[in-house]
Amino acid sequence: MKAFMRWIFVAAAIAVSTSTLAVARVDEVADFYRGRQVDLIVGFGPGGGYDVYARLLARHIGKYIPGNPTVVVENMPGAGSLRAANYIYSVAPKDGATFGLFARDMVLVALLGGDPNVQFDPRKFTWLGSSSSYANDGYLLMLRKDAPVKSIKDARSPGGPPMVLGGTAEGSTGNDVPVILRDLLGLHIKLIAGYRDSGVLFMAVDRKEVDGRTVGLSALRSAHPQWLGPNSNMRVLLQFARATRLPEFPDVPTARELAPNGRARALIELAELPYFLSRPFAAPPDLPPDRAKALQTAFLAVQKDPQYLADAKRLGVDVSPISGDDVLRAIARMAATPPELRNALKKLLARGNGG
Repeated sequence: MKAFMRWIFVAAAIAVSTSTLAVARVDEVADFYRGRQVDLIVGFGPGGGYDVYARLLARHIGKYIPGNPTVVVENMPGAGSLRAANYIYSVAPKDGATFGLFARDMVLVALLGGDPNVQFDPRKFTWLGSSSSYANDGYLLMLRKDAPVKSIKDARSPGGPPMVLGGTAEGSTGNDVPVILRDLLGLHIKLIAGYRDSGVLFMAVDRKEVDGRTVGLSALRSAHPQWLGPNSNMRVLLQFARATRLPEFPDVPTARELAPNGRARALIELAELPYFLSRPFAAPPDLPPDRAKALQTAFLAVQKDPQYLADAKRLGVDVSPISGDDVLRAIARMAATPPELRNALKKLLARGNGG
């Protein structure tokens, strides 16, 4: 009986000690963040879809991080957000006071290899998660209604006029998708790349400098909603990154539907995989584990915050979050794709970007 009581006493002491240590760790994390500014790096300029998601998160996540720091957005555009991804991975302090958001396709660009400017291993970021898994979103090919091309049939017509599309930096989603549509679906596309950011590109289409662009539906709702609705001067020709058609566009085909053969469809599906981590937030590698956990927990908690959700609804953005572990599983799935398909997509994108 005495031995049993001693065992109970020891077990209780261990439990109290463990609880005390856990509280101490939480207090240490709170002490680090209290009164501190946390920098949220965005790999694009102001006004685009990524910037909208970043600023939405910055307004609300601080109350879920121990110590309630102030979260400040810093735009760092360049090379389709490659500049920001490299900065977060290699330059930003690894103390938990910096994290960021860059293009969804940066992961695939790194896994495909061959780009000497990529300075990160996507598997080693401290992943917080993604605000959207594209459950209610889609990447749309949109043209002005007064453009010469009126339909997919027109776009595939031999000798017909091209769709003149605008894009930003080489390697960005807005450039890669037109290349995929051109080479795999046979659409006659002329791409004018180099626009500074998404906001400038919207103006270029409105001014008739180009016929149209590819753009995410949620980004469109928040940044340029005049392109939607019955009085819009734009039409949607195709939906990318969708296994099924969006309810808003039941008569608009998906890229998968238009694939001429199984290989083309497989390459399209590989190119669409990054959309599962559509708005990916990551911190540098090798963060202190307690601070990494605090950021990951705060990221998922804010996705359920009523005011955050109300703001997201007002902005028209999709909230269908996944965790950091979900991001890592998606990366593993991309890495497990047969090398033949990865190499084929790599060559296709290299040709499209002048490589």
